[in-house]
Amino acid sequence: MRRTVRAVGGASVEMVWQRYVRTSAWSTWAPQIRAVEAGAELRAGMCGRVVPVVGPGVSFVVEAVDHEARTWCWRVRAGPVQMRLWHAVRALTPSGTETELRIEGPAAVVVMYAPLARRALRRLVSPGTG
Repeated sequence: MRRTVRAVGGASVEMVWQRYVRTSAWSTWAPQIRAVEAGAELRAGMCGRVVPVVGPGVSFVVEAVDHEARTWCWRVRAGPVQMRLWHAVRALTPSGTETELRIEGPAAVVVMYAPLARRALRRLVSPGTG
């Protein structure tokens, strides 16, 4: 199943992109994340683990990062469940940012994860977060 969620907010496009690029910042805007065990900066080929607030850790591999286009894609796995997530950050005119997340995976997991993702994206684009 595939589902796309979006959020718009007042944070600058550069601020939002840096919140993605610095893995230590993920827990400041994604309330479901307690910590990230990975390199300090997002890059293609990076492997790591997301430590959630509840439940087992989620391993991941970053497939692609395009700093110029402000897009990135990763595969995540928790036990037998695998998902692919594609992220994009776009500047809005005259100000603000839109972020988009395309989630691909088993239908039940995608449906359960989408509301958490939407909440995190709203925090991601908020000027007062992180």
